[in-house]
Amino acid sequence: MLSTIGRRLLLLVPTLFGLTLLLFFWVRALPGGPAVALLGERATPERVAEINELYGFNEPLVAQYFTWLGQLLQGNFGVSIQTQRPVTEEFVRRFPATLELTMFAIILAVGLGVAIGYWAARRHGRAGDHFAVFASLIGITIPVFFLGVILKWIFAVQLGWLPSDGRQDPRLDATHYTNFYIFDGIITGEWDAAWDAFLHLILPGIALATIPLAIITRITRASVLEVQNSDFVRTGMAKGISRGTIRGRFILRNSLLPVVTTIGLQFGLLLSGAILTESVFAYPGIGSFLSRAIFTRDYPVLQGFILFIAVIYALINLAVDVSYSFIDPRVRVQ
Repeated sequence: MLSTIGRRLLLLVPTLFGLTLLLFFWVRALPGGPAVALLGERATPERVAEINELYGFNEPLVAQYFTWLGQLLQGNFGVSIQTQRPVTEEFVRRFPATLELTMFAIILAVGLGVAIGYWAARRHGRAGDHFAVFASLIGITIPVFFLGVILKWIFAVQLGWLPSDGRQDPRLDATHYTNFYIFDGIITGEWDAAWDAFLHLILPGIALATIPLAIITRITRASVLEVQNSDFVRTGMAKGISRGTIRGRFILRNSLLPVVTTIGLQFGLLLSGAILTESVFAYPGIGSFLSRAIFTRDYPVLQGFILFIAVIYALINLAVDVSYSFIDPRVRVQ
């Protein structure tokens, strides 16, 4: 197992090198540039030339790439053009917010998705199954930004039950050690701050969880349907094995491999795809910061954040592959 993990980590090196090439030249292909985006209407040829010279954007692209690659190898991801702070510092400040939101969304999606998918498969062809399939189709087709606006209008504006934006009420004098607001509130005993941070997670978390919830429901349903009609399940039932053992060890456990794969992919996508959700709810994570970086052509932030996300995504998929052998001992990860 350790040798497998080591080989997969080594394969990550050429993958990331190829990503740096694509990423660098893709970012430079965006129309406009940082100087024009920063200066706006005050952009003059002289001022644009000054900013390009300051950040080295007037050098040949190949020279810029190798300069940036050399900085990466030294652990230097550059400085944000927007905030004038190191990209690594900006990522560390904002990543806990996105991870907290993503964890809430994936727990909601997995908890409900696996349960509903299994329930629908056990009632295959009946009204409950048809309703679950229909609801999952609706969940996949509704755009996240539209659902977010509807949730805000109903639960924040009309009913006033939940906050509409942000991570925490700014009037709270909360202590933040780790930038995971709920965890910080728990370890410091500031329960009002932890509860307020949880309330701020509910609406964006529901909006973000909708699509993975629908996908996990459909994958679980299809996988359970396939397994419960297998020969070994019928054999177990013929031998008089208890219904609980059949459902748990025979059906559900053997249905989990495609579900776990889907969960891993969706978790990585949620980390990288929270831009719309964070923008709608003014949630200060990496998604909303990336959105601003695109409009301001903040090259260092775009390059650094996407690389960070790519590494996290690769590690998540490695963890999913390793988990296969624990779910099903017959599987050997290569």
